[in-house]
Amino acid sequence: MILTEKELIQIRRHLHQIPELALKEFKTHDYLLNTIRGFNQDYLKIEVPQSLPTAILVLVKGKNPQRTIGYRADIDALPVNEKTNLPYASKNPNVMHACGHDIHMTVALGLLNYFSENQPQDNLLFFFQPAEESESGGKQAYEKGIFHDEFKPDEFYGLHDNPALPAGAIGCRMGTLFAGTTEVNIDITGKSGHAAFPQNANDTVVAAASLIMQIQTIISRSIDPIQSGVVTLGKIEAGTIRNVIAGHARIEGTIRGLTQKMIVQIDQRLKDICEGIARSYNLNVELQLNQGGYWPVENNPELTKQFISYMKNNPQVNYIETAPAMTGEDFGFLLAKFPGVMFWLGVEDNSELHSATLTPNESSIMRGIEAIKGFLIYRMEK
Repeated sequence: MILTEKELIQIRRHLHQIPELALKEFKTHDYLLNTIRGFNQDYLKIEVPQSLPTAILVLVKGKNPQRTIGYRADIDALPVNEKTNLPYASKNPNVMHACGHDIHMTVALGLLNYFSENQPQDNLLFFFQPAEESESGGKQAYEKGIFHDEFKPDEFYGLHDNPALPAGAIGCRMGTLFAGTTEVNIDITGKSGHAAFPQNANDTVVAAASLIMQIQTIISRSIDPIQSGVVTLGKIEAGTIRNVIAGHARIEGTIRGLTQKMIVQIDQRLKDICEGIARSYNLNVELQLNQGGYWPVENNPELTKQFISYMKNNPQVNYIETAPAMTGEDFGFLLAKFPGVMFWLGVEDNSELHSATLTPNESSIMRGIEAIKGFLIYRMEK
């Protein structure tokens, strides 16, 4: 039986009530698995990898497969206290699907349900991925070897909901959709002392101030102005009282870049500057760069061209060309390993992603399913 729009909305609302954090998506996993097992099983093969137990892989066997097309949906939530006052609001205190992953899962279930009743030409692989918001679930999945044998995709697709786009609209672009990210931690260690005797101390606040100012030149003087990157230092801690020179300072921030090459370039300049500050102020500067799984989401040129062409020429689809976003997305690591495309699904809401009041327009679910289903069928005919 093909799920109706009403049934899909009920699925989404149930998922919305049981949000769980990265690698703890046990109830979500069980609900997804039970729902999938309720579909026609004639063409389905389900695998739950032991190395990543909240993940689910579902293979839909094709009639005459020439390739395996992957589709990914992320399943974790955020540590956000929901403030929507909806009757189906989160039942888990301080945890919410504030990034719309309940929409992502529901669209994937709708697609899987359709192809369980209508055998596709090629193999389809549905990947319900844990730990997108943290813990780099996509990278873990790849490195733990869960994509193997018939469960290895030749190409990968995935969406992210976007409250700034009209409900059901499809947004995409050639090139980078999401920036790559590097988390930055800098510890500066000098020598504390009395404020009246600075000659006997080694002031880390002065060194930190100089370091921060020099870091601001990375984007303006080391990166091609035609491209785009961001270095934001959002947190600094030093000192305990006004008349004591601080012997330790900590700076925390983030790097964003539109290509992995740019990220590496920014990282190297940051290392150079930290080494220079250490020598200039005769103190220790320890730099930690944590790239995690957040590589830039760089869409494959040929597949993206096909995707955009289909969406533009489908009169039932509201296609919108979008600009790159400086937010990070875990799918970037998988697109670095498999050719594919990530795109936006409009959910039309006044609240932003990660907001405690995010309330996606549920009419986007069926519209998204229809648009993506059409593209997958089109792709299988190529």
